[in-house]
Amino acid sequence: MRYLPQTSASRKKMLEAVGVESVDALYRDVPQKALMTGLADLPPHQGEMAVEKTMSSYAGQNHAAPDGPFFLGAGVYYHHIPASVDYIIQRSEFLTAYTPYQPEIAQGTLTAIYEFQTMIAQLTGQHVANASLYDGATATAEAALMALRVHKKRSGVCIGNALHPEYRRVLQTYMGNHDQVRVFDGTPDDDTACVIVQSPDFYGRPHDYDEWRKLCDASGALLIVVVNEIVSLGLLPAPQQADIVCGEAQSIGLPMSYGGPHLGFFACKEAFLRQMPGRLAGETVDQDGRRGFVLTLNTREQHIRREKATSNICTNQGLCALAFTVHMALLGEDGFKNLARLNHERACLLADSLAAIPGVALENDTFFNEMTVRLPGKAGAVVTALAGRGIIAGYAPDPDGNSLILAATEMTSDEDIALLCKALAEILP
Repeated sequence: MRYLPQTSASRKKMLEAVGVESVDALYRDVPQKALMTGLADLPPHQGEMAVEKTMSSYAGQNHAAPDGPFFLGAGVYYHHIPASVDYIIQRSEFLTAYTPYQPEIAQGTLTAIYEFQTMIAQLTGQHVANASLYDGATATAEAALMALRVHKKRSGVCIGNALHPEYRRVLQTYMGNHDQVRVFDGTPDDDTACVIVQSPDFYGRPHDYDEWRKLCDASGALLIVVVNEIVSLGLLPAPQQADIVCGEAQSIGLPMSYGGPHLGFFACKEAFLRQMPGRLAGETVDQDGRRGFVLTLNTREQHIRREKATSNICTNQGLCALAFTVHMALLGEDGFKNLARLNHERACLLADSLAAIPGVALENDTFFNEMTVRLPGKAGAVVTALAGRGIIAGYAPDPDGNSLILAATEMTSDEDIALLCKALAEILP
């Protein structure tokens, strides 16, 4: 707030208008441990060259994915991105393009969004997809809100299996603004608006949707399928049984980038089209009969009254969606399937190699490119020890527990797997 050109009196007046006593009160929902107190741990009042030197020294401490064996997934995945993707999205007409409100001057941007929507609809087996969302976690929350709009008299949001913990927390944060909504685990009841099922789940297990579809049909709830490794849709069946399919598309065209920006996707059955969050690009013809594209639905609060809006999403991830679209176009259907097959083959080699280590047991009956293993010691200590050897070994959901989640992609080499298994065998009790 101190950077805004407002007087103390004007700030006080604004705070009174929203009903809080201080600026700090606006952040009451942020955990205290996430808030910084005092000054940043940086040298004060340095010249530009000195600042660059300091920041470069900090950056030099990072150990990036290409710097050694890397098996970390848990919702963000290390994949190859063709150089042509970065080249195309940095063209000025894409890189600096604004929201395509004027179709007569934004046909290129609208065409790219339309192609993205088409690809997502095909991958998910749904009738329609929107122009993307921020990320998989917020897409999941938006799906639950949409189900509650469809079932106005229902208040239950059921989590059916091992949903990503961060998705769960974002969902609970969104639902915390709705007093009557309850988020629970288990099976749906007559008050349930939707059932959320992730596949592959957080521990890497793919799931069949038929039984969940039957449960939803019996209770009248919508079935929401969440996918946070979109490459899996190149090998696993499309979740056609779902009413809504959403998740994270970062794996195609986008780097991990320390957690973002990423790319949420959202698709659904045509019956729920007008309850979709965000916006939708559609195909039409101009007055001369020529094919063209426009923003068909804009049911967000920028365009209509707040109480009538389907969401408060201010934009789509246009550049990120373009990167996905370019990469998918380069792969094509066969290339995408081959990429998925290669991921699974790499994971099978990793699983077999880990299972051969005394004391290590595979917890998954099935997996795509990610799996959970049980170690004889604390998983957190193992991750730390291997990091000291330059190996990013995976994710320990409970550092004091013995479960470790590891992912393998097309970037995982035979040498990487051999180095991991050799180091594990040396440090395990």
